[in-house]
Amino acid sequence: MRFTVITIFPQLIEDYFKEGILSRALKKKQIQLKTITPRKFVKDRHQTVDDMPYGGGAGLVMKIEPLVRAIKFVTKIKRKRRIILLDPRGKRFTQKEVKRLSSYEELVFICGRYEGVDERIRYSIDEKLSIGDFVLMGGELGALTVVEAVARLLPNVLHHPDSAKYESFSEGNNLEHPQYTRPEVFEGHKVPPVLLSGDHKKVEQWRKKNSK
Repeated sequence: MRFTVITIFPQLIEDYFKEGILSRALKKKQIQLKTITPRKFVKDRHQTVDDMPYGGGAGLVMKIEPLVRAIKFVTKIKRKRRIILLDPRGKRFTQKEVKRLSSYEELVFICGRYEGVDERIRYSIDEKLSIGDFVLMGGELGALTVVEAVARLLPNVLHHPDSAKYESFSEGNNLEHPQYTRPEVFEGHKVPPVLLSGDHKKVEQWRKKNSK
């Protein structure tokens, strides 16, 4: 899958891909990453991508022209893709949405800044997503949240094929069961005996019982 992020801070995105599972997946070409800044699509020497809001008010608004030009540039090649704006007013991002988005060939993310993006961007995107009822300084963290959640479901990205299958929210709204590893006893707290029994049926029953 290809992840394309339109942002005025491409380095924020690129740095995140330098460590961990995403870094490995990128090197193995299991995923692709492209960052692009809307500043490349403006002609003034200051590369202005924001302006005062009509009607007055505090802050600045991201201009529509450079964003739409960036979208047109990254969508020249036809792919099964989804163009997403990270927006507090968007659809709530859940594991169900993760599964849906994992079926696309490319996800394009628009990361707003300042007081937001000119509302006319809605004519150039497919949907708005929100990672929660709170406000961040920009859409980059939201984009990375979606990217990581989706990447984990892609073939061979995780070490173990069942890692994504049995984790939290993989089936309905259940949270994953508690996990334990060595040592068997730590500061008087013991691992549940059933997990040491070797009885796989009882272990599975315990795990189901302790999933919430």
